[in-house]
Amino acid sequence: MKTQEIPIIKSNKVKSFNPPDLGRISNDLEETDEVNERSSFKELRVGRSKSEPLRDSGVYARSRRKSNMKRGPFKAWRRKRKIILSKRATFWGRHPIMTVLVALWLLLTPVWWSMGTALTNPALGTTLPARLAEWVRDHGGKSVVVWAENTWYMHHAPPVGGKPPKGSIPPPITTKSTTAPSIAYLPEPAAMVPFESNPVPGEGQWHPAGRLVNGIPAIYEAFMAPDAIHTSLVAGVAWMDTKLLKATLYSGSYIPGYGPWQNSAPISPSASTSLVAAFNAGFRMQDARGGYYNEGREVIPLKNGIASFVIYSDGSVNIGTWGSDVTMTPNVVSVRQNLVLLVNNGQPSPNLNSNDTSVWGYTLGGKAYVWRSGIGITSNGALVYAGGPGLTITSLANLLIRAGAVRAMELDINTGWVNFATFAPSTPNGQATAANGTELLSSMPNGPQRYFDPSWSRDFFTMSSR
Repeated sequence: MKTQEIPIIKSNKVKSFNPPDLGRISNDLEETDEVNERSSFKELRVGRSKSEPLRDSGVYARSRRKSNMKRGPFKAWRRKRKIILSKRATFWGRHPIMTVLVALWLLLTPVWWSMGTALTNPALGTTLPARLAEWVRDHGGKSVVVWAENTWYMHHAPPVGGKPPKGSIPPPITTKSTTAPSIAYLPEPAAMVPFESNPVPGEGQWHPAGRLVNGIPAIYEAFMAPDAIHTSLVAGVAWMDTKLLKATLYSGSYIPGYGPWQNSAPISPSASTSLVAAFNAGFRMQDARGGYYNEGREVIPLKNGIASFVIYSDGSVNIGTWGSDVTMTPNVVSVRQNLVLLVNNGQPSPNLNSNDTSVWGYTLGGKAYVWRSGIGITSNGALVYAGGPGLTITSLANLLIRAGAVRAMELDINTGWVNFATFAPSTPNGQATAANGTELLSSMPNGPQRYFDPSWSRDFFTMSSR
């Protein structure tokens, strides 16, 4: 048997060969599989109730895995996480993040309550940021607040040079009364010498303020630049005649605490009929580094070596270092201590250039330009108060020395706490009120109404006619 020969066709043309698109074939196969699986999944669902889970079926699982792979790894993880969470029995188990947040909120409820109380407490500041800073300082964040405040004030130093705002320094008085009073009083103080060589007219000149006592001015005020560099700033100084005035220490429910107290804000109507002036006291007691004695009670132990404002039973005052210049005697009725002496023997304290916050206040370092206040006593027993913005501890001491202080101490600092007000009712024995009160500087916040506010919980001093 002959084998049949297959003819070979020769051709010079070479047909091109295109390899198959494997990716397209794969996608087509996957789409076919997915369609088939969806059909199978629909068949599995027939005859089942809605409560019967289908998530364990292999067809469904393979379908979801492929779908998730196409959506990306993050979406796949989210889908898997939802499946796991949905199998948990409780609401909290299915929502772990919300559970943690609610738990934290409940655990920190005492913190929120404490913070909320602080933010509504006027004794902690006149603004919400100031109150928050005090709260943080009291709850372990003192170093953070000190750093933040120092950084802020160092980068917001007062302007150099310039002139003070128009009207901030009254013109000098050209005429004076020549009436000879029949009661003992201190002579009017000599004008203060300005720091700058070309002062504004009226700078350092004294002006009567507040109600008259037996027809005599018991308080004089003067205004001047705090130093020769920051000449656009104005500091206020008040001189008080202690022969015409008597002092009283009013205690607060917050500073020093330990109430109730007989003399506490608000000033009573009966006491306001002789009120001539009121001014701020010192630091919070935990920062003052000293003690507190008033109305026969030593609620915080007095410490030797600390600057002390001492009031005696006749209303007279002395200022000095406790244990040397002043001591406890039977006629002492009040002692308010705060830091160490700012001025001694008419000279600045030798450590005024120190930036040690343990000496000049934990709130801010001694070199920061901030609102400050201080009180001193002259050689003839008059009191001099100084306060204003942009003051360092050194410029505050120099102001008090220019006013005649032989010994002086720092009082409270920062914007919300520095305040001196005089009162001038329309009649000699009229009641002093916030309406007839005038601040030493118009820029002093919170006004004289603080002394008549029942919620005012910080201590302060008053000067009343004898």
